Amino acid sequence: MADTVHEIDESGVPDPYSLPLDTLDVSKAEIFEANAQGEYFRRLRNEDPVHYCPDSPFGPYWSITKYNDIIAVDSNHKVFSSQDNIVIGDAPDGMQTPMFIAMDGAKHVLQRKTVSPAVAPSQLSDIEALIRQRVCNILDGLPVNEEINWVEHVSKELTTQMLATLFDFPFEDRHLLPYWSDVATTSETVGIEVDMDQRMKTLEECYAYFAGLWHERAAQPKKFDFISLLAHNPETADMVNDPQEFLGNLILLIVGGNDTTRNSISAGVVELNRNPDEFAKLKADPSLIPNMVSEIIRFQTPLGHMRRNALEDFELGGKQIKKGDKVIMWYISGNRDETAIEDPDRFWIDRPHARRHLSFGFGVHRCMGNRVGEMQLRILWEEILKRFDKIELVGKPERVLSNFVMGYTNVPVIVRPKAG
Repeated sequence: MADTVHEIDESGVPDPYSLPLDTLDVSKAEIFEANAQGEYFRRLRNEDPVHYCPDSPFGPYWSITKYNDIIAVDSNHKVFSSQDNIVIGDAPDGMQTPMFIAMDGAKHVLQRKTVSPAVAPSQLSDIEALIRQRVCNILDGLPVNEEINWVEHVSKELTTQMLATLFDFPFEDRHLLPYWSDVATTSETVGIEVDMDQRMKTLEECYAYFAGLWHERAAQPKKFDFISLLAHNPETADMVNDPQEFLGNLILLIVGGNDTTRNSISAGVVELNRNPDEFAKLKADPSLIPNMVSEIIRFQTPLGHMRRNALEDFELGGKQIKKGDKVIMWYISGNRDETAIEDPDRFWIDRPHARRHLSFGFGVHRCMGNRVGEMQLRILWEEILKRFDKIELVGKPERVLSNFVMGYTNVPVIVRPKAG
């Protein structure tokens, strides 16, 4: 048999159609860094939507790539467990950090219910004015008519300030929150070479800082920030004494409140530059902003996958998944499923039913802070349209190296103010 020629594009990522289907491995972080995942997942959806990869840096795993199959897995927590891990790779022994998104049953329900009042609708109405004030301050402080990195100046700063509010975190130390978030999501478990011991040391510093806040809040009357809510619930009041579980839930709340919104803020600027007709449509009708927010979140899919583990043998799509198998729900593929979403590769700000995406997950683990993220994006674009003629992309955006976080490190732009 002749050797197979693997065609390589300029990013160094092979053409998926030049690779044997049975060994196709979509877990490689460099595929996502190069934004080359589209054709990989298109091939799997068309040729093998429930696909077994026998060998990868993370071991064997199943890829679930179609919209309805992902919902079937995500909503069946009796068969598909999130216990212990939600990303494709396994943490080294001793470095596991339990968190309620990686739990099943009553403990998951209890811990989620404990912190959810911080992002309840009644709380959001109270903090909307604060978010708007912070958005205005950030936008009014931007340099105009000179190149800046939108990620650093806006995306990261806005989400950091919001996180500081949700944790009632000392505002002068808020820069620690995105730092800890980035450390938490930079890991061998998602395809990034890193010193895992140094990573754990940094996260232990995160634990120590929050443990101090915990003891302060426990001694004060109950408030509606995440730490106070956990400290005052009798069922979770001892969590601080289990460093791994406390740290795990801190990471979950920090990453959940940071990465999804931060990367959607960046993606909105990128896609409106790539689709100038959609930006013209937005400027002509700002009432489209809420729908556009959902479309940005679908199109970007800020967290590309979630993992489940099969608790029993199960047939899906004609394939036999065995007890103990690792099952990866590729949300980033489900959001581009042509059989479920009309013209899915089109960025379409007035898309009908735009909220029917998978970026927040589905079922009992659906993102509890989704309304907070949507609110931040909505307010941001309302205020952008009041001030600026254009946020002009002036260079190639640089993406995160990860198979989990679908984000940007640099979006070079020039802010063009409105005339007059």
